[in-house]
Amino acid sequence: CERERERERERDRWCRRRLLQELGEQRIPFLSPTDPGFQQLWDASYSGLALRQAGALPEGLHERVQSALTTLRRRGCLLRDLVRVRDRDVFTAVSRALVGQPGCTYRYLDTRLFTIPWHCEEDEGQTSACKALWELNQFFCMDIQQYKNARGLKRKHSESENSGSQEVSKEESGSEKAEKDQMLEEKGERLEKEERKEGEEDSDSGQGCSHSSPSQPSPSSPVHFNITLINYMDPTSMTQLKEEPYYGMGKMAVGWHHDENLVPLSPVAVYSYSCPGETKSEGKKEYEEGASRVKEEAGGDEGTSKEEAEKEKTCWRVGLKVAWDIHTPGLALPLQSGDCYYMTDDLNRTHQHCVLAGDTARFSSTHRVAQCSTGTLEYIQKRCSEALENIHTDPETGTKSLRSLLPATLQHIEDIHNEVEFEWLRQYWFQGRRYARFCSWWSKPMEGLETDWKEMERMTQLLLAVVEDENSVQENRRDMAETLLNALTDRQQHRQTWRDRVVSNSIESYSVWSNMVERYMVEHNKVKNNRLDINRVESNRVKSNRVDINIVKGLQGCE
Repeated sequence: CERERERERERDRWCRRRLLQELGEQRIPFLSPTDPGFQQLWDASYSGLALRQAGALPEGLHERVQSALTTLRRRGCLLRDLVRVRDRDVFTAVSRALVGQPGCTYRYLDTRLFTIPWHCEEDEGQTSACKALWELNQFFCMDIQQYKNARGLKRKHSESENSGSQEVSKEESGSEKAEKDQMLEEKGERLEKEERKEGEEDSDSGQGCSHSSPSQPSPSSPVHFNITLINYMDPTSMTQLKEEPYYGMGKMAVGWHHDENLVPLSPVAVYSYSCPGETKSEGKKEYEEGASRVKEEAGGDEGTSKEEAEKEKTCWRVGLKVAWDIHTPGLALPLQSGDCYYMTDDLNRTHQHCVLAGDTARFSSTHRVAQCSTGTLEYIQKRCSEALENIHTDPETGTKSLRSLLPATLQHIEDIHNEVEFEWLRQYWFQGRRYARFCSWWSKPMEGLETDWKEMERMTQLLLAVVEDENSVQENRRDMAETLLNALTDRQQHRQTWRDRVVSNSIESYSVWSNMVERYMVEHNKVKNNRLDINRVESNRVKSNRVDINIVKGLQGCE
C-alpha cells in the first residue's frame, strides 16, 4: 500500500515537471467570485465542491469550536510534523494535531499521527475542546448527508427530464415509421405488411423495456467522519511560503495535493477560522453581512470591482484545479472566518487543492473518513495476538517453544513483528510520543505493544536456535533459515533507516526508546551488535544446504 502511494507521488512529481515545462513563462487562467464566468466554471468543472457560509452552522457552535481550537494551541497540542519527502525528513510549515475516534491513527508522508480522543479524560479545558470538535463533526456528518441526498434528487430529476426528451424523440421517430408503413400498405405488398406487423410487435416490446422506470439507486451510505486533522497557519512566521506556480494565485501555505489515506470517494469537510484581532478584514462581521459568496445563491450578478478583488487577496483561499490539466481554468474560493467547504464525490481523486495564505493567522479543522483497515489499535493488537499464538510455554518448566515451524507461518509472524516495530512503536516514539504530555490515552496501549514486540523478539531467537542446531531433524530447516534470513535482512535495513532519521533530526524521545531496544537486544540475545554485510549474505546464502548461521546470528543482534 505504501509502495502504491509512493508511486502515485512519483507520478505526480513527474506530471508537475512536465506541466511546468509545457507552461514555460505562461500561466493558466483562474477565476475568483469577482470574475465573470466563475459560477459557470464551478458548476461545470468543480461540481463536487460545496461552500457553507458561516451562518449555516448552528447558533453557538462557532464560539465553542473557535474556543476549542485556541485552547488546543495554547496547551501546546499543535505541533509541526516531521514528514518524509523524497527520502528527506522535513518539518511541515503547518502545526497540526489529530483528534478523533479512540485508537485511530492517520498516516501521511511516511508519518503516523495518533488521535487525541473525541472524549478525552484529561483536564477540563482540553476535554471541553475535544467535545466541541466532536459536536462540529456530528454537524458535518448530518449536513453533508443532507447535501448528498439533495444532489441525488437533483440528478434524478435531471435524468428524468432527459429521459422524457428521449421518449418524445422516439415517438416522433415511430410516427415517421408509421407513415412509411402506410405507403407500403397502399401498394398492396402483402409480404412487407406481415414483416411490418412483426416489426411493430418487436418494437412495442422493446419500447416497453427501454422506457420502464430505471431501478432506484441504493441509498448512499451515511457519512461517518472518524478523525479531524487540526491545522494552524500563521503567515507572519511562515517565512518561506512559495508562490503558486501554475496560475499565479499567490503565496501557498499548503501546496497542491490530494488528501491521502482516505476511504475512496469519501467526502472531506473543512471548517476555517481566521484568528480575531490579527486580520485586516472585518472577520466575523463580514460573514454575518454575507460578504462571502454562497454557491447555492450565486450565479446572478458577479461583481468585478477592484475593491472586492483586492479584498479577496487578503482572505485565506482554497485553490482547486483539475489534476494535471492545462486547459481548465483553476478556481480560487475566498474563505471568511467561520466558512466551511465540502469536497464530495470523486473531487479529491480527480482534482487537487491548495491553501492560499491570507493576512491573518488561521485554524482549519479538516474532517475525514480515514482508511483505518490497518490503522487502528484494535487492528494491530489483533495482529499481535495472531503472532503470539505460535509460542507455547510449558506449564511446569516455563520453557518456551514454537508451536509451528511451517515457513508460511513463520513468515506471517515475522511480517507482524516488523509491522508492530516499524509502523507503530517507532512511529509513536518518533512522532506520537510527544503527545504523552497532554494525552495519556496511548501510554498503556503502547506499553502493551512493546511487551508483545519483546515476545516476538524471543520467538525470533527461538527460531534462530532451531536453525542453528545442526542436530535438528527438521526436514524444512533450510526453508526456515531462508525465511528467517529474508525477514532479518528486511528488518536490519529498516532499523538502519530509522537510525539515520534519528541522527539527522536529533529526536530525543525516540533515542530513549532506541537505546532501550539496543540494550534489550544485547541482554536478551547475548550477541554483539554487528553490522550486516549484504554482499556477504548473498554470497553465503546457501552453504552445504544451509544458511550461514553466523550471518543470521549477527543480523538478529543488529539494532
